[in-house]
Amino acid sequence: MTARYCSLAQAPAPAFAPGLAAERLSALASGRRMWVNGTVLHYWFFGGGSDASVIPVPGRGMTRRVSWSGAEDQRDVVRACFREWQDLGIGIAFAEVRDRSEAELRIGFQVGDGSWSAVGRDALLAGLQERTMNFGWDLTAPGERATALHQIGHALGLLHEHQSPFAGIHWDEEAVYAELAGPPHHWSRERTDYNILRKLDADEVDGSVWDPQSIMQFPFPPGLILEPEQYRGGLNPPGTLSAADKEAVLRWYPPARPQGSSALVPFRSAPLGLGPGEQADFVIDPPETRTYTLGTFGDCDAVVVVCEERDGELRYLAGQDDGGTPHNATLGARLVKGRRYAVRVRLYSARGCGGTAVMCW
Repeated sequence: MTARYCSLAQAPAPAFAPGLAAERLSALASGRRMWVNGTVLHYWFFGGGSDASVIPVPGRGMTRRVSWSGAEDQRDVVRACFREWQDLGIGIAFAEVRDRSEAELRIGFQVGDGSWSAVGRDALLAGLQERTMNFGWDLTAPGERATALHQIGHALGLLHEHQSPFAGIHWDEEAVYAELAGPPHHWSRERTDYNILRKLDADEVDGSVWDPQSIMQFPFPPGLILEPEQYRGGLNPPGTLSAADKEAVLRWYPPARPQGSSALVPFRSAPLGLGPGEQADFVIDPPETRTYTLGTFGDCDAVVVVCEERDGELRYLAGQDDGGTPHNATLGARLVKGRRYAVRVRLYSARGCGGTAVMCW
């Protein structure tokens, strides 16, 4: 059977402030989708009757609803794949939640919509009613567990390996277009360009070596690759996490230091690398009552505000405004176990700012 590929949505090119040094631009480009190390990524499965797409019925002038709900055996495959990534020892943890408002990753199982995921922090751009990941076919079928591992790789910020500028793949482009135009994909030339033929910028990839065994590498049938010569007869990665996959995620997400060390180990964090005018929000359910470091940002013009949720309303608890003069600042507050808190950070300018992080320790 022809391999089925994931299709990433085409994202606009990032806009950075003018006048940044080339090294700074490179760092921003390479890390803009990556999570703050130590983040707990919460995931939630769509399952309500209203969670569905309305799609046209061809030739009938009618529409029908296609559910986003997935059977428990499909969810179990995804859960197991989250555990497999986490068991690599990375500094990112995954936790399933029952409330979509607490989830950065919201997962649907719409049949016929393909399998895809937002890449890294791009998931934060989706509304609470929207999916950030979808599985469009049976994950319990032989070999399809790789689909879940692949999409979670995207959620961690990884891109397609065959699009690496270091892959050195010379395609028979017309053969690729013809292959993807047919079933089961029915892709346009534009979609094929974006997901197969387009080369990533060097700043978008981690490392300088192509890994044809990566879980982020598509399999390809014979006749699509002209060079390297050994892949003219097809490229067939094993569909498992490779040693290079592990190395790549550990470079971005090294393990936290053991408890009792002097390092601060965050149990929750918001995005790193906000740009001017950008805002991040997150919720804290403190595991114990004590004083936490809630906001930390470098030489930036930024504001951090903390509110406590009481009787369904947010009440101001603490805030830090640098007054328009960039300087290092930290905000701390005493949080009580069993109560819920909301934290918001907004960056107004980034004069000399090496990055903005908001964490809870």
